[in-house]
Amino acid sequence: MDVISVIRTKRDRGELSPEQIDWVIDAYTRGEVADEQMSALAMAILLNGMNRTEIARWTAAMIASGERMNFDSLSRPTADKHSTGGVGDKITLPLAPLVAACGAAVPQLSGRGLGHTGGTLDKLESIPGWRALLSNEEMLNVLDTTGAVICAAGDGLAPADKKLYALRDVTGTVEAIPLIASSIMSKKIAEGTGSLVLDVKVGTGAFMKNIEDARELASTMVALGTDSGVKTVALLTDMSTPLGLTAGNALEVRESVEVLAGGGPADVVELTIALAREMLDAAGIKDADPAKALADGSAMDVWRRMIAAQGGDPDATLPVAREQHVITAPSSGVLTRLDAYDIGVAAWRLGAGRARKEDPVQAGAGVELHAKPGDTVTAGQPLLTLHTDTPEKFEYALKSLDASYDVAPAGTAFSATPIVRERIA
Repeated sequence: MDVISVIRTKRDRGELSPEQIDWVIDAYTRGEVADEQMSALAMAILLNGMNRTEIARWTAAMIASGERMNFDSLSRPTADKHSTGGVGDKITLPLAPLVAACGAAVPQLSGRGLGHTGGTLDKLESIPGWRALLSNEEMLNVLDTTGAVICAAGDGLAPADKKLYALRDVTGTVEAIPLIASSIMSKKIAEGTGSLVLDVKVGTGAFMKNIEDARELASTMVALGTDSGVKTVALLTDMSTPLGLTAGNALEVRESVEVLAGGGPADVVELTIALAREMLDAAGIKDADPAKALADGSAMDVWRRMIAAQGGDPDATLPVAREQHVITAPSSGVLTRLDAYDIGVAAWRLGAGRARKEDPVQAGAGVELHAKPGDTVTAGQPLLTLHTDTPEKFEYALKSLDASYDVAPAGTAFSATPIVRERIA
């Protein structure tokens, strides 16, 4: 077996055999296949796709590259959630403690930013002292004592995916449906959760730009989970406009705490509660009301314990970028469009994301929104505030925002897209 023949098979639109898939995943994990070779294979998969048999085998090979976890010792049923990535998507932060406050255990393995989309771990690392890397024993202890944990997948859990995940971010192959599905489901199945809710984003700011691709990805992942004995459901949710009013690491943590305190943007609250209800239902918890747990402070209590259990200070002041630049409305009227992708690219260029897998991110960098589509704006009022520690990045970020919004004359009718567009189970 050699990697060149594997690359050529997929380059020429062939079907990879089970033996080829098992070998290339194992060889890449061991370092026998180089990053540039796996990059070529990933690009061939992006361009030519995989059938269901290939995806299932690729996922199984990713799982087999490492260990499998088990939460049978917990007294609570487990429920996890995964988002395919969006702009301003901080939902995991209030969702995990909310579901835990309602009686489930939430073993939330999260990742870092991919391209223009933010990463949950990057956001939480803006909290002084907070640790993403936990041993399996530490993870289980936090989960047992607080009900929720948000952390990085350990080195022993699908190590093949850890390498490939970082590689996809910097090689233009993030959007490959087979690689997205296998990446997500290999970790979630190996993690050992009893149930899983998938938040599959669709729109300009998502990797899936149209509803058909989002539906294909969701259906693929639901089938992978169900076949592996994990109760799995997917929601297709809108990502044409950023979620909430912030895109950036510390900015989104601050907004998440507002949600846990009973406030925050309406769209973030709506999606958080919708996903919480799906997770609780999948876990078999029927009598809990996540809206009440958000309003009465019990979710905030779990958040504080969870952050402290991972070394963070829930009372610490979050980082603030040293420089700001304000973009104002060019005219008065109705804001009818605010493109999620353009906002995500601007936040990435300001330092909230990374161009190479080794790059650091700025905790305070990002974009703050002062209006959302449907809002009435006045000429000269702030629309966006850009945040960064490196002001030389403003010019580059502003280029991505040249055509990112539309203001229509006052009285123009506006119809918002529902946040939850479809449910697939």
